[in-house]
Amino acid sequence: MTDTPARLLTLLSLLQTPREWPGSELAERLRVSARTIRRDIDRLRELGYPVEATLGSEGGYRLVAGAAMPPLVLDDEEAVAIAVGLRAGAGHAIEGVEEASVRALAKLEQVLPGRLRRRVSALQSATVALTRGDGASVDPRTLTVIASAVAGPERLRFAYRARDGVASRRLVEPYRLVSTGSRWYLVAYDMEREDWRTFRVDRVGEPCATGARFVGRELPMEAVEFVRRGLRGGETYRVDVTFAGALGELPGWVRELAGVGSPGAGGGVRVAFESADSPEWLVARLGLVGVPFTVHGPGFLAEAAGALGARLTGAAGP
Repeated sequence: MTDTPARLLTLLSLLQTPREWPGSELAERLRVSARTIRRDIDRLRELGYPVEATLGSEGGYRLVAGAAMPPLVLDDEEAVAIAVGLRAGAGHAIEGVEEASVRALAKLEQVLPGRLRRRVSALQSATVALTRGDGASVDPRTLTVIASAVAGPERLRFAYRARDGVASRRLVEPYRLVSTGSRWYLVAYDMEREDWRTFRVDRVGEPCATGARFVGRELPMEAVEFVRRGLRGGETYRVDVTFAGALGELPGWVRELAGVGSPGAGGGVRVAFESADSPEWLVARLGLVGVPFTVHGPGFLAEAAGALGARLTGAAGP
């Protein structure tokens, strides 16, 4: 790469992933000599980027937290505002907050000075987010640890609580984070089971990058499709619902699950999709969509809607 400005930007982008890069690996990636890499590192330091070098066979370069944010990037107030916003959005899997946002949060927190980290944590702990309530909350720190391990790549160890409540410890090679709009999933290769697995991130606890790097394996399909197949692999049922209004007015999670809607009798949009949620939970989620809806099937879902409606009517009083 002979274009020096472009090479410096590429080098900076690599260093912003939270891992240590051997000089030889950087040189190979950028197709330059090790001497050129050393000169480029010096240029970044002159621009204010805190690049740290370690010696030895395991040594390399990494971007560390400095006394101040690097110049021409973000001032303190902007850094705090962006970090808090990304944390809030990522923690509740809000529609539109995808894996790229989590990677951005991981990069930002990697270089935040200590004083700004404390401000972000203080503001986050004092803030209560108003969310849709149709998905499980995720600790943003869990997401950033996982995202960092994916970017490394580093093997990841964590506690996991399965659907039936059984707890276990897992050692995995993380591959991708996938957001469905209401939940986050980790696609990873499980070292003990010697197979690919999908983990719900809200059931992950105490994630810890082990520092052990690995050569990435090839997932036999796209990560999104792998998650979808996993969700369909459990006990599912076909949902048939008509919503009042247009398909474009419905939340993203409904549009994603429903696919292409068709006109419903008497107006509205009739959609059908597979669900593995309990009938009670799914009815509650449908109610939170915010528009009138009619359940055509299955029968037990309509019964669950009627039972919930009766309870809510009773709660409202005379």
